[in-house]
Amino acid sequence: MFPYRLDNKRYHTLNYYYRNLFHNKVFKVSLNANFTCPNFKNGNGCIFCLHGSNDYDVRKNQDLVRQFEEVKNVVEKKWPNSFYIGYFQANTNTYAPVSVLKEKYEAILHLENVVGLSIATRSDAITEECYDYLEELNKKTFLTVELGLQSAKEETLQLIHRGHDLNNFVEAVHNLKKRNIRVVVHIINGLPYETKEDMIHTAQFLNDLGIDGVKIHMLHILKGTELASMYAEHPFPLLTKEEYISIVVEQLEYLNPKIVIHRITGDPNIQDLIAPHWLVKKFCVLNDIDKEMVKRDIYQGDKVKENSIC
Repeated sequence: MFPYRLDNKRYHTLNYYYRNLFHNKVFKVSLNANFTCPNFKNGNGCIFCLHGSNDYDVRKNQDLVRQFEEVKNVVEKKWPNSFYIGYFQANTNTYAPVSVLKEKYEAILHLENVVGLSIATRSDAITEECYDYLEELNKKTFLTVELGLQSAKEETLQLIHRGHDLNNFVEAVHNLKKRNIRVVVHIINGLPYETKEDMIHTAQFLNDLGIDGVKIHMLHILKGTELASMYAEHPFPLLTKEEYISIVVEQLEYLNPKIVIHRITGDPNIQDLIAPHWLVKKFCVLNDIDKEMVKRDIYQGDKVKENSIC
């Protein structure tokens, strides 16, 4: 029996992780602290990015506490006495002086029923001073740092204009882990010209790094991005829903059962979406992943045990 579940899931869900850890309902509250991204300073950003993660969000000029309270007020009506994690999601949330980071992070950390922070950033945007501050923060709250990687294939990182190489990413993971900071990594399936084997390798690579969690996304093409221009000029094959599901369930087999699956598909903005349109039916994708795992009779980590990967 798979140990890390509350329901019929065959992988380690975030819901199980929070419930088991906090013994209470926990919500992540997405926040836009109006940071930018170093990749825009050095170029046009990643080819799939529409002006940065959630940069279109009108809340970026809104007070952080107000952003948080607006979400909390809605949640409290249905789930009173819930716990919250402030999720600094939009753009690169360590790309500022530490004095600025402290002001923004701790404004949320001091709010009632906030049990932790989740900080989304890039491996090339964490200074030594920032590492020290994150270590200090980690000692007084439940801290998670989310790093975008997208692929473990060096050629793909160059193609998507990631702005850093694999070694830079690995160094950042090691720097965070030696400070006992939880690390969640974002990857994207279906990047241009990648094979199924490339995507499986990315999962194996992350498993061997000893990360704490992963977010799995499907590549989607948004209007106004460099990727949209590339796709219009030189169309490349996109994964079908069936192909995506097949790859995801095999990736799960190569991930240690202790690794938390924070996300297993994406939420594209339908107004900006060019393709693939099957992504908008998120719950169908989630249900089909569950069905495929049952059909194959597999669980997260099955191939980790077979190959004795730590």
